[in-house]
Amino acid sequence: MADPSSYRPRPGEIPDSPGVYRFRDEHRRVIYVGKAKSLRQRLANYFQDLANLHPRTRTMVTTAGSVEWTVVSTEVEALQLEYSWIKEFDPRFNVKYRDDKSYPYLAVTMNEEFPRVQVMRGHKKKGVRYFGPYGHAWAIRDTVDLLLRVFPVRTCSAGVFKNAARTGRPCLLGYIGKCSAPCVGRIDPDDHWDLADEFCDFMAGRTGTYLRRLERQMAEAAEEMEYERAARLRDDIGALKKAMEKSAVVLADATDADLIAVAEDELEAAVQIFHVRGGRVRGQRGWVTDKVEEITTGALVEHALQQLYGEETGDAVPKEVLVPALPDPVEPVQQWLTGRRGSGVSLRIPQRGDKKALMETVQRNAQQALVLHKTKRASDLTTRSRALEEIAGALALDSAPLRIECYDISHLQGDDVVASMVVFEDGLARKSEYRRFQIKGFRGQDDVRSMHEVITRRFRRYLAEKERTGEWADGEGLEYGEQGANGRAATTGHTAPDGPTASEAPAATTGRAGADDGEILMDGPALKDDDGRPKRFAYPPQLVVVDGGQPQVAAAQRALDELGIDDIAVCGLAKRLEEVWLPREDDPVVLPRTSEGLYLLQRVRDEAHRFAITYQRSKRSKRFRSSPLDDVPGLGETRKQALIKHFGSVKKLRSATIDQICEVPGIGRKTAETVAVALAGAAPAAPAVNTATGEIMDDEDGAPETEDGAPGTRADAPGEPVSAGTPDERRGQER
Repeated sequence: MADPSSYRPRPGEIPDSPGVYRFRDEHRRVIYVGKAKSLRQRLANYFQDLANLHPRTRTMVTTAGSVEWTVVSTEVEALQLEYSWIKEFDPRFNVKYRDDKSYPYLAVTMNEEFPRVQVMRGHKKKGVRYFGPYGHAWAIRDTVDLLLRVFPVRTCSAGVFKNAARTGRPCLLGYIGKCSAPCVGRIDPDDHWDLADEFCDFMAGRTGTYLRRLERQMAEAAEEMEYERAARLRDDIGALKKAMEKSAVVLADATDADLIAVAEDELEAAVQIFHVRGGRVRGQRGWVTDKVEEITTGALVEHALQQLYGEETGDAVPKEVLVPALPDPVEPVQQWLTGRRGSGVSLRIPQRGDKKALMETVQRNAQQALVLHKTKRASDLTTRSRALEEIAGALALDSAPLRIECYDISHLQGDDVVASMVVFEDGLARKSEYRRFQIKGFRGQDDVRSMHEVITRRFRRYLAEKERTGEWADGEGLEYGEQGANGRAATTGHTAPDGPTASEAPAATTGRAGADDGEILMDGPALKDDDGRPKRFAYPPQLVVVDGGQPQVAAAQRALDELGIDDIAVCGLAKRLEEVWLPREDDPVVLPRTSEGLYLLQRVRDEAHRFAITYQRSKRSKRFRSSPLDDVPGLGETRKQALIKHFGSVKKLRSATIDQICEVPGIGRKTAETVAVALAGAAPAAPAVNTATGEIMDDEDGAPETEDGAPGTRADAPGEPVSAGTPDERRGQER
């Protein structure tokens, strides 16, 4: 390990100019390439106190043995030189996107005498027009098969072409009208080249011209009573429209644009690109990269742009590139793209409308690609076994943790506090044993206390189940009536001899949350005892993982100690640096970035977070949709909707007389009296809030109500108004 001060340049030696710098290791291999608007300011950041550097940056500067730089005139030149050096030296600490496969393109060899349409992969060749990339080669062949009716361009290989020219007989496509047969002289080279050019224009999105021309020719043929020719033209139009339907219109203004989305976690990032031409998605591709350096989303976007357009020129670079975050600074990148295209390129973040909606679709694809990448790693049996062994070694366990349970707490600013429990067995999710908890021991925001309550409740149930099945000897185990740490009796949720309590029954059986502790199973096959009753907390894990650091780990361990359980290991995974914390340890366990064990712990943690926040959001949405009519006994959905439809709002219904309520079809006097009493005793809802602007709406106008009388933007109790702001801002308040 080198000391950065040993190769630090002397003061004043580094120029205050744009440039590109290289870090080399002791063997003179380039390990990192970067660019800077000011070399002096940027390089000074690497030679500060090591404790202040990001761990990955610290690793890079201690691995390096020297640094050198090249001064350039502009930031655009720096961007170009950085891209060239990264391709030349392949530095280990630079972000490198890797394709998970070689994407196929539809290629037209316009550099040949008789251009050919074919599927091509690999490096692009000069003089060949490319369209795509496509997800599958069969998608290209299906599209070409439809278009050959209208544009009968050559598709055969050079060998087949020469053989047909020698024998004077075309191939089968020439006989059925799907090839113009230039091999036997049915069309001269210039006309065939024009035909291929028209094919390229259609694939580039200029479809309207050809459709209108064919429709005009069809009408002329029908007027001249050439019905067979008109029928063929009709079929050609149908073929073109069917080919167009394979790529749906996503932008109505015939936009040419590329949309780039990034999904990332602490260690990896996935990039998805949608190529839109003529308002239609013409291709899609994606990359995954290891985050071997400290990097922002904007920097990830910049690296993606370099890889995407570094070898492209002309129309291959679209007029508009939409991204989730802009590089810093953005002007050099935009100038570089403009230079590659030869005309102006707009690089921006979509804010509204169809482009923002399409960007959200691309973002979902990026998220799915990242999940799929991690799942592929986890699905391999050998990989899973190695991951479990690495976890056991890192945490000093006696054996591999074949059953892992992970817990996470979720809330929105202290409201609707819930927890999740996910189960992984042999490194794979066991969704039939997932649980969800409502925190009931206290109100407010306290993740540590919530974690203690959840662990206590889960393992109290385990002890109760163990005693019920007779696994304990007489007099062993927890005495019922003992108080837990949250002050509730240990008999909470105890299974009576005649069956499980409502709180313990799986959701697939009861169809609702438990009335007591709120544990819920995901829908799925429940494990059964010999007597047919569902097993609830029968199996203990070898490892409990909590989402959090030292405080959450200490709370979980304290809960197990209070219950007398000493054979279950506990650890926590902290999000910031993906450190693994152990009870009663001052320093975390840091697993290698490439560790399969770390990947498995991350996946378990992320699944617990997903399960918890989904439950929290569903509870919040139900609370916002609640109505005073929900508490009226005997009033079903149909009659609630009839009342709201008749009066228009709960406010007007509350002020109505019993006789007026009786006028609603299906509402008798007794029901009307019940409704009137229920509404009179219910507190009026809080003022309606426009969540788009944050304005309080006029009481006379009221908030828009759903059919069951629930105000669309009201809270369910006075003093709890709906928080205003955009969905992204509200998601930022969730945990």
